[in-house]
Amino acid sequence: MEEADTKVASRIVARSAKGARSPHGNVAAFLVAVAAEYESLPKQLRAIAGYVETNRTRMVVTRITDVAAACGVQPSAVTRFAQRFGFSGYSELQALFRKAFSANAAPASSYTDRIRSLLASGEIEATPGGVTRQLLLANQGAIEECALHLDDAALERAVGLLKDAEQIFVAGVRRAFPAAAYLAYLLEHTAKPVQLVSGLGGMFAGQMRAIRRRDLLVAVSFSPYGKETRFCVRVAESRGARILALTDSAMSPIARPASAALLVKEASAFSFRSLTNTLCLCQGLFIALASRLELDLTETSDHGVLD
Repeated sequence: MEEADTKVASRIVARSAKGARSPHGNVAAFLVAVAAEYESLPKQLRAIAGYVETNRTRMVVTRITDVAAACGVQPSAVTRFAQRFGFSGYSELQALFRKAFSANAAPASSYTDRIRSLLASGEIEATPGGVTRQLLLANQGAIEECALHLDDAALERAVGLLKDAEQIFVAGVRRAFPAAAYLAYLLEHTAKPVQLVSGLGGMFAGQMRAIRRRDLLVAVSFSPYGKETRFCVRVAESRGARILALTDSAMSPIARPASAALLVKEASAFSFRSLTNTLCLCQGLFIALASRLELDLTETSDHGVLD
């Protein structure tokens, strides 16, 4: 959020009525409910759902007319969207985001202040060092936000899926491929058969042919969502295999059919999106799984640590 938005939001939160009624306990629960109904929503309401999730940090100050304009709909459609999910109207929906704002604003605000301070002092410039510092600081802010919004219940489900799977297939293309390859590398330190669905030579269908009901597909994909990864998800779903999605939206095409979805928001700088949080999440999944399987991590590498 911009500094002006943050100040306005703080004033709005202060004026908000305490204990305002909400049909959902928090923003996360609301977005889960939206994701569950996403496919059945009319086209206009799907557009609003996507906007609300993508712009959750700005919902505190975003007017109903702004949402409508961004989605190419009438304000009445935004009201219908709110009412579809149990709110009396847009104001009550917005109050849910206002309630979450005060607890989450500090890290983002401090990150923004640090960036501006460094820019004003001339410490960040368009030099190799300056560019790298901007990337590092952007990732620092994203890591703080990711830690705040980490879904412990979803992580528990994800580790359970990995533990119970007979075979694990991991798919991810283009920007998501490094994370998929790294996760496959980590999982190979267990006794489970692990297949990185690389699609080498265009052989996605051939590599996915072996997936069965008791297996798990870990699909890693971010907007605009690789068609190859979506294909792998469709194959896994048709075979009755379970799916674990690492993605950026509960409404993404790989999250909706998944048994568990881990949502990752990454930093963006110079039009490049990072993979820092995704890689940390892969490490966390493996270490938690190793603990469940009672693996001795000192024996997974000749050097006592994973490279």
